[in-house]
Amino acid sequence: MSKVIAKPPQIFLVAVLSSLQKAALGIGVTSAVINLLALTGSFFMLQVYDRVIPGRSLPTLVGLAIVAATLYAFLGILEFIRSMLLVRVGMSVDERFGGAVHDSLVLFPSRTQPSGDGLQSLRDLDTVRGFLSGPGPTALFDLPWMPFYLCLCFLFHFWIGVTALAGALLLVGLTVLAEFKSRRPAKEAAAIASERTALAEMTRRNSEAVLAMGFGQALGDRWNEVNRRYLTNHLRSTSVTGGLATLSKILRMLLQSAVLAVGATLVIRQEATGGIMIASSILVSRALAPVELAIGHWKGFSAARGSWSRLLRLTEIMPIDEREVSLPDPASVLRVENLYLGPPGSKVPFVRGVSFELRAGEAVGIIGPSACGKSSLARGLVRLWIPVGGSVRLDGASLSQWDPRALGKHVGYLPQDVSLLEGSIAENIARFDPNASSEKIIAAAKAAGVYEMIVQFPDGFETRIGEQGSALSGGQRQRIALARALYGDPFLVVLDEPNSNLDADGDAALSRAISGVRERGGVAVIIAHRPSALAAVDKVLVLANGQMQAFGPKDEVLGKITQPSPMPQSIRLMTAGGEIAQ
Repeated sequence: MSKVIAKPPQIFLVAVLSSLQKAALGIGVTSAVINLLALTGSFFMLQVYDRVIPGRSLPTLVGLAIVAATLYAFLGILEFIRSMLLVRVGMSVDERFGGAVHDSLVLFPSRTQPSGDGLQSLRDLDTVRGFLSGPGPTALFDLPWMPFYLCLCFLFHFWIGVTALAGALLLVGLTVLAEFKSRRPAKEAAAIASERTALAEMTRRNSEAVLAMGFGQALGDRWNEVNRRYLTNHLRSTSVTGGLATLSKILRMLLQSAVLAVGATLVIRQEATGGIMIASSILVSRALAPVELAIGHWKGFSAARGSWSRLLRLTEIMPIDEREVSLPDPASVLRVENLYLGPPGSKVPFVRGVSFELRAGEAVGIIGPSACGKSSLARGLVRLWIPVGGSVRLDGASLSQWDPRALGKHVGYLPQDVSLLEGSIAENIARFDPNASSEKIIAAAKAAGVYEMIVQFPDGFETRIGEQGSALSGGQRQRIALARALYGDPFLVVLDEPNSNLDADGDAALSRAISGVRERGGVAVIIAHRPSALAAVDKVLVLANGQMQAFGPKDEVLGKITQPSPMPQSIRLMTAGGEIAQ
């Protein structure tokens, strides 16, 4: 996982550019030359009014025009180079944070309770890159030159300098005001935008249920309320920044005219020339342009600063897995030791004090009433949930000692809510491994008993399945997800209600798949609600209220729970012949 050195979020642009020193140096040097070349207009007008017109010299005018045109050409080239450097800065930030952002999309849902749609980090990355690649950051490099321009105004004449300085102070004050007025709306905008996007995505994902049961109007009312808050915030923030930008533009134009008026007064009093009057007006306009630019882009600056701060916090809480020693492939035992598990962000465990051990070639069926902690235990076994207490070990090493990517190769997991990714059947089975061989994909499909089903599709393994497998039936999705879990012959296979959508043929294929895991020396954990799921297991674990009630050989445990015992009466268990009444 890539490391990103955190910088104080308060000085957003300085923090970004200090981590990209070479690019910042290049932009700084380019900006210095640009600001020197920006004097071309002022000095051209100074020479025209003070030399060319009094001397009526056309050759001098032509020479000055050629020099000015050449300097303006260089100015345009350097402006283009600076804009491209800023684009590269934006891309560099994206490259530095991109890996952490993607990893957070995979990791955070199982570590914390995400707010909104969980894609805020991706939007933050886009916001920072978009702002850095635009014209806004150029103000940072041009602002330090404002005192230089003001000093030139004082060199032209004291009162011209005073007028320019007064205008500069007014615009700087507007910039400070823009900062105070836009900070809170920017924070609110990010939160409301995330809520709005999450609601839209939830509606799209559940469109069939919404349409069939007719509660689209209720969701529409909720959408209108969220959208109203979003638009109100947008209007308020735009009014603030837009009003201040307009005011700064008017002030700059007014100041330019004021400098002309002061210059004209000085010319009348014969204290300055006409060239100085015109040149100082152009110079003041250039001196204050960065302030006006900063105010005009302050909304984007505030949004990018907030996004930068969140990205820094993201990199600080993302785990860095740099392991010098790679553990050997697990091959002998799964051991669960006094395990306590709770959902991400909660300190209340759903699973309490569970301990058991499975040797290579063994399979356990976990049974118990609804909401007793079976799926929670499954998530803990594959490290989707971090234990509150206790540990899960493979060949003696706790799962926390494994690099997550290396561990994933040894784990097969079929979640209760089957989820496939947009792509082909082959890509989904191979877990999107670009180097997957046809032999391994076909072996997984045959192990799951879906090879014959897949080859009956017109495009076979290249069949596109749509988002979340929407082109397939529930049973087909579940069986392909089973093949994905078996891909690469993982040592630990955890299946959460693997036959909830299967018919008789699917149940038979599932039993063969579990037997196959046992025969090759793997370990299988099956969360079961239907009796057929227990056909191929040799052990049973009984859960109730998050605690283990029994564990041992299947026939022995199922035999005990059919007899009167102190076991909680709320447990409804299954045997090969059906359910046992309470």
